Amino acid sequence: MTNIESLQQQIIDAFNMRHATKVFDDSKVIAEAQFTTILEAARLSPSSFGFEPYQLLVVQSPQKRELFRDFTWGANGAFNDTSGQLGTASHFVIFLAHTQVNMQHNSDYLQTFLKDVKQLPDDVIAFFNQAYQKFQEHDFKVTTDRQITDWCGKQAYIALANMMTTAALMGIDSCPIEGFEQDKTIAVLEEHFAIDPALYKPAVMAAFGYRVQDPPRGKTRRTMAQLVTWY
Repeated sequence: MTNIESLQQQIIDAFNMRHATKVFDDSKVIAEAQFTTILEAARLSPSSFGFEPYQLLVVQSPQKRELFRDFTWGANGAFNDTSGQLGTASHFVIFLAHTQVNMQHNSDYLQTFLKDVKQLPDDVIAFFNQAYQKFQEHDFKVTTDRQITDWCGKQAYIALANMMTTAALMGIDSCPIEGFEQDKTIAVLEEHFAIDPALYKPAVMAAFGYRVQDPPRGKTRRTMAQLVTWY
């Protein structure tokens, strides 16, 4: 087996191993260096225009996690299903999407981002502003606060996918979580985490750790022929 073939097999094995883990082994903690690698996968992830329109909130305090229990549930829709995840995951992450305040074209935030993070000269910044305005107003018609926040959430999902894949390649389990009540989550984030809802809204959550047991059956997916059309 060649090096490329070995790598291909490692990738497929990791995806077959990965599943939406509902309960983790709370006696096992992800090593700091490994979780730093998972976070680095998010940091290095691509995003539209390279704007990175999201923040990651890692909630490790058991008391802080408990604040979300009554209105957070698992991907299968069973109420309180994440009680196991909240209480047993080694690491619990909340992805915060930027809102219109930060991500409207020509916003103060973006001007600072393009200058300080991207380190672009003024003429290139002017080009970015023009292109991004066209994208928002004409190409994708992303102009309202809800539309812009949802678009930022889409970018966060790219980072989330890369985090879960990186974790799987290291034998670490994960579970993406969309099942939570937005309004109550926003209220908790504002009161207990000092997250300004005018600037950030929760997009998705994710739990990381080590499974208690294997799933009862393997993956069920459409065939490649059902999924992919070639022209």
